[in-house]
Amino acid sequence: MAEAGPKIKEIRALRDQLIEQTLRTPVMRCASIESRLNNDTQVLAKLEFLQRTGTFKARGALATLKSLSADDHRNGVTAVSAGNHAIATAFAAQATGTTAKVVMIRTANPSRVAACRSYGAEIVMADDVHQAFELAHEIRDREGRIFIHPFEGASVALGTGTVGLEVCEQVDEFDAIVIPVGGGGLIAGISNAVKQLRPNVEVIGVEPEGADSMHRSFASGEPESIEKVMTIADSLGAPFALPYSFELARKNVDRLVMVDDNQIREAMGFLFNSMNIAVEPACATSTAALLGPLRDSLQDKRVVLIMCGSNIDWATFSQQADFDVVN
Repeated sequence: MAEAGPKIKEIRALRDQLIEQTLRTPVMRCASIESRLNNDTQVLAKLEFLQRTGTFKARGALATLKSLSADDHRNGVTAVSAGNHAIATAFAAQATGTTAKVVMIRTANPSRVAACRSYGAEIVMADDVHQAFELAHEIRDREGRIFIHPFEGASVALGTGTVGLEVCEQVDEFDAIVIPVGGGGLIAGISNAVKQLRPNVEVIGVEPEGADSMHRSFASGEPESIEKVMTIADSLGAPFALPYSFELARKNVDRLVMVDDNQIREAMGFLFNSMNIAVEPACATSTAALLGPLRDSLQDKRVVLIMCGSNIDWATFSQQADFDVVN
C-alpha cells in the first residue's frame, strides 16, 4: 500500500520551525550546463550543498530530533553514516540540546569525521555499512539512545519535503526535477511535496550503478538490498531500501536512471571547470544524468537539478574529478 506522506501544510509548518536553523538555499540558472547540452533545455539548480552542514541532511535530522520527547532528548541519539548524516545528526543534536554518538564507516572522508566532531559528537568506527548499522543498534539498545535513521520514516520525508516546497516557491514553472537517490529519503520527501504542488512535473531519480537498491526495489515491487556498495558516490551508498521511503518514492517518482562512476567524475570536473564549484560525487549525479541518459528525453524542457552536498576535501576531490572534460 502506497504511503500517503506528509501533507503540504505539515511541510510548511516544519519549514517555519526550522527558519533559524536552516537556510533557504538558492536556485540558479546554469548557463554552462545549457551550453554543454546545446538543445534548448533550460537548466536550474537547487544549491542544497550550501545548506548548513554542507548537505540537505540537516533538514531531516532536525525534523526527527524536534519530534522527540524530553525523555528521548535526555538519553541522546545515535546514527549511521558515511559522513553527511553523521554531521547533520551531530549538528541537530547540538542545536536541540542533546548528545550524539554516531557510527561512521572507517573509509569516511577525514574532513567529514572532523566536521562531525566539531559539533560535539562521539564517533565509533565500523568496517562497512552493514557492521555500522549493527553497532548503532547495539548503542541504541545498551545506552537507550534514539536511532536517527539516515533515510527512513515520516520525519525524514517531512524534512526533505522542505526542499521540494522551496523549489516550487522559487521556480514558477518547470517540467522535470532530477534528484540523487541513496536510501530514498531525499527523493521520497521532495517528490511527495512536488507532486502535491505541481502534479504534472516529472520526478526523476538518479542512482550510481554501484548502489542501485532503488532500481532493484522498483523492479521487484518491494524493498531490496545489495551485497556491496561499489561507487565513488559514497553518500548514496545505502545497502538497502526500506518500506516507508520506498513506497513514498514508488507513489511519486516517474522514473529512475543510472550513471556510472566515470560519468560522475566527468560531471564533477565539468562543474568545477565551468561553475567553479567543488562538490562531492553524490551531488554531481544529477548533472551527470542530465548530460548523459536524460539528455535527449529532456530536450526543450525546463529542468531543476537537485545539487545535494559538498562535503569533500580538496585532496579527495582532485583525485576523483575528471578535469579534462571540455566545457
